[in-house]
Amino acid sequence: MGRVSQAQAQENRRRVVATASRMFREKGTTVSVADLMKAAGLTHGGFYKQFDSKEDLVDEAITHAFDEPGAHSPVRRPVPPTEPEATRQTLIDDYLSVWHRDHAGEGCPVSGFAADLGREPDQATRAHQVYANGVRNLAAQLATADDDGMAQFCTMVGALTLARATRGNPLSEELLQAARTALTQNSTAQPEPQQHTD
Repeated sequence: MGRVSQAQAQENRRRVVATASRMFREKGTTVSVADLMKAAGLTHGGFYKQFDSKEDLVDEAITHAFDEPGAHSPVRRPVPPTEPEATRQTLIDDYLSVWHRDHAGEGCPVSGFAADLGREPDQATRAHQVYANGVRNLAAQLATADDDGMAQFCTMVGALTLARATRGNPLSEELLQAARTALTQNSTAQPEPQQHTD
């Protein structure tokens, strides 16, 4: 009986962390414990049997989001790893899609947690390194021979954030398209410096 109880407790904790990861990305870490537990289908009092504080849950939720398979690719379309430019283009298209704009809770944790970590730099101290690694990993997926991908990634996150803030206005889609166009043109322009000969 004790094993079943322990297994259930572990499952409840997993469910709370997964729910928090989604809700925090969608609504911010200001989501109340009561609302979070209700969404997870558990009682408010059960939270304190599982976590020392909400800050601990924020850390776990951020770490969970980055550990999810495909955390950096919201639509998760399969692309052969032997085709780096196709992989890069798919990432850009998926990241700057209307679907990703409208599904923050299921989307990239970099854009999903940026505002909260920026406002409360000490709130989720253990997660900061996880977050920084996530930023670097996604930027690396955009890298080309002469570009580390960081500026491209900044363009993507900025465009997505602005598109979410203007959702419902035609400007929202314009922002997504402008970023896709800029990144695609940037890609086609990048090989040019390598064509110079000595």
